[in-house]
Amino acid sequence: MMDESNGVAGALDAIPAPSAYPRSSRYYGVPVAVHTEADGRQIPYLRRRLLPDPARLSVLAEHTVSAGDRPDLLAHRYLGSAEQWWQIADANPVLDPRELTRTPGRTVRIALPAGIPGAANG
Repeated sequence: MMDESNGVAGALDAIPAPSAYPRSSRYYGVPVAVHTEADGRQIPYLRRRLLPDPARLSVLAEHTVSAGDRPDLLAHRYLGSAEQWWQIADANPVLDPRELTRTPGRTVRIALPAGIPGAANG
């Protein structure tokens, strides 16, 4: 029978903890950290989510923005879920996702998330 002194604890530590977020979330896999207040109270928070390099994402399509387009509508159209608008934001270097569709005529890249095999990132 193995105990902590002969390696079980170390082996179990290597197994990643399940994420509180589904795989479709932009926060999936973002580590949780804990801030300890002076009184000892612990406050969990998500560490910073680093954006992927847009050049390393696999482009599915390029969309020319028309009046009335919105990131969530484009995500529904191209990715099958309005909640995936963040994937489009990741593929286009903007600070505010509303910038993606603010200007008719702009070309917006629609890409797979980082780590999904494809032409550019596989």
